[in-house]
Amino acid sequence: MEIRLSSVLLAAALLSGCSWFHRGDKAPAQAVPTEPQGEPSIIEPQVQRREVKTPKIKAKDFELGAYFGAISIQDFGTNPIYGVRAAYHVTEDVFLEGFLARSRAGTTSLEDVFPDITVVSNSGRHFTYYDLDVGYNVLPGEVFLGRGRALNSALYVTAGMGDVKFADVDQFAINFGAGARILITDWLATHFDVRDHVFETDLTGRTKNVHNIEATLGFTTFF
Repeated sequence: MEIRLSSVLLAAALLSGCSWFHRGDKAPAQAVPTEPQGEPSIIEPQVQRREVKTPKIKAKDFELGAYFGAISIQDFGTNPIYGVRAAYHVTEDVFLEGFLARSRAGTTSLEDVFPDITVVSNSGRHFTYYDLDVGYNVLPGEVFLGRGRALNSALYVTAGMGDVKFADVDQFAINFGAGARILITDWLATHFDVRDHVFETDLTGRTKNVHNIEATLGFTTFF
């Protein structure tokens, strides 16, 4: 009887100890959900952007303007010249151009030495030419005015034919030359040209080909 009672008490003591042991255990820590962090902000550079407008010469544009300068009429000195020009841009590189200009020849060295000798009459000293040329832009680029401004430009060559009226006689003439075009705006351009007009004449007593070189400055508008 005593043995049975002892067994019951021992069993009760063991159960009480196990229960106490479980109450003393701490529950395992659970992961606490965290809020997702946002993407890091991108630093935008504080740059003041400026609007750039580039003048362009489009294909099939017409160009019209005037020019002035000086022409060296062979045997008759260097004289002022003025004229008008019109161009048609077939492509961005090829263009057709027409010229009409006028000058007045000076006196020859013979007339200077012998004033009584007249090689060309007073009315015949008018030098007028009509030309039709083909041009090609060989070197398009830019011209920089300081650090903050650039202008579109092009170096070109021209060649053509036409008529020269001098000494009251019309002569067939050929011409060739080179020039530079600078676009001040997208509708206004300035031109620097050097051209040679070659034709045959016998005014000085023998037939020869004469070279008449001109240098001009002009302005044109696009439309």
